[in-house]
Amino acid sequence: MSTDLLFDTLEAGNGRRIAVATLNRPRTLNGLTLQMCADLDRQLTLWEEDDAVALVVLRGEGGKAFCAGGDLHSLYASMREATPGDAWGNEYARDFFAVEYRLDYHIHRYAKPVLCWGSGIVMGGGVGLMMGASHRVVTETTRFAMPEITIGIFPDVGASWMLERLPAGIGAFLALTGAQLDAADCRHLGLADYTLHSGGWQALVRALQGTPWSSGRNENAVLLDRVLRSLAPTDMNCPAPLRKLYERIAEQCDGPDFEAICAGIAGWHDASNTWLARAAQTFMRGSPGSARLGFTLQKKARGLSLAQVFQMEYTAILQCVAGENFREGVRALLIDKDMSPRWQPSSIAQADEEWVQRFFVPAWPAGVAHPLADLGV
Repeated sequence: MSTDLLFDTLEAGNGRRIAVATLNRPRTLNGLTLQMCADLDRQLTLWEEDDAVALVVLRGEGGKAFCAGGDLHSLYASMREATPGDAWGNEYARDFFAVEYRLDYHIHRYAKPVLCWGSGIVMGGGVGLMMGASHRVVTETTRFAMPEITIGIFPDVGASWMLERLPAGIGAFLALTGAQLDAADCRHLGLADYTLHSGGWQALVRALQGTPWSSGRNENAVLLDRVLRSLAPTDMNCPAPLRKLYERIAEQCDGPDFEAICAGIAGWHDASNTWLARAAQTFMRGSPGSARLGFTLQKKARGLSLAQVFQMEYTAILQCVAGENFREGVRALLIDKDMSPRWQPSSIAQADEEWVQRFFVPAWPAGVAHPLADLGV
């Protein structure tokens, strides 16, 4: 077993145990590899079947991040080696996203309480892990975002489902700008459930071990809620930049007019509010195609089940892997680090309704079932 992922069980009340999974790649901000996703999914199943395990805790090592996303270097290497335009031929990428999406869906449907310690950076794949947890904790160091527009893809891992369910306009804004949310904004939007101090991990562990857990999922969910509420600080003061601008953002970013929304966001590039200006500048540097795709996915997610959204996102991500923007975005950000990606299309006007339809065409051969067809069955 790789040391990139650590598993432990802690003795607790009534002869029960607390299972802890620790993402252990602090130098990469706990970026998820394919092997980590597979191992975590397998271990979650074992804990789910163990009657002595009362609940599962997900956390990240190092203090700086819970999880900053997926292993982009390996994905980039797979795209470099694959035949351009062959969405199905990149075996590593199709396995990575299938395994990751299955893991995230598993957490959403887990039969026991899952506590996610979302302290520090929570982005991309980290959001996928946290989103499905039943008890989501943020701290004063939390920086929550879906910044995929900067690397030429879209908020995935079920984020189309999550963002579409936010108040009108807010999901579109977050997808198009990659704006970072603090603990207060996460709580305001319902993306987190509890706020604790980042230094309170050991106190939480002691409280969990001292709790008389039961054999019932619902009873343990209530007990966990009581523990987390009992540890909530009274002196937490986070800026909550989105909440302060909530009405302005919602009014500008609601509705079906993609180009008008984009123009409105771009108009904030020199806003006096530095958080809003930074969000607008990120949008303007990001991939126009990613903006259109993320916006379209949210619209299509309306009324779909979570399983259906994962299936739709899987179709779209394979087409991203076969295209130019994902490879170019990772190159510019992480490989050459020139921060000058050459996006195709290069403008919002070129990323039109007709252009985006290519991302909803299945990449697998005719007669082959959707690789995630069994989700929700």
